[in-house]
Amino acid sequence: MSASEENDHNAVRRLAAADAAAYRALMLDAYATHPSAFTTTVEERSGLPLGWWEERLGSDASEASVVYGAFDGAGRLVGAAGLSFEARQRARHKATLFGMAVAASARRAGFGRRLVLAVLAHARAIERLRLVQLTVTEGNSTAQALYERCGFQIFGVEPLAIAVDGALLAKVHMWCDLRASPA
Repeated sequence: MSASEENDHNAVRRLAAADAAAYRALMLDAYATHPSAFTTTVEERSGLPLGWWEERLGSDASEASVVYGAFDGAGRLVGAAGLSFEARQRARHKATLFGMAVAASARRAGFGRRLVLAVLAHARAIERLRLVQLTVTEGNSTAQALYERCGFQIFGVEPLAIAVDGALLAKVHMWCDLRASPA
């Protein structure tokens, strides 16, 4: 298989309701495998009906969030990243990147970068948006470096942000100016 054929099969696209079961499985695995990376726990999400996951994927431009997925050469969902939009009038210029996850079997293959760039491209296409923000658990240097390579900058650290297995962990807050040149 040529490199261009492999890239065609390793697609990143917006997820739809038909992807909800695969998205749910990917995220539940991520919550369980990397609990310190997420504010949400596997226990909080595992009992939610499939309809909740379908709704989270959104279906049109007026939705509260969109989610992009990365697919391997066999067509399996191996990564996801979401974008949620602020509804309040004075904050409608902001969006938040959430739920970034790449399956262990697909890491170091460029899926994370492609997902972040796809989410940023989606955000740039929405005229009212000026910035995308996110949080990353302090000490997750791999994720933080990825976000920095994609144009995010640190603007603060929230101490004691999440409790994981009895430890209180900080969250690094980052932002990306959508008017800056894409990474």
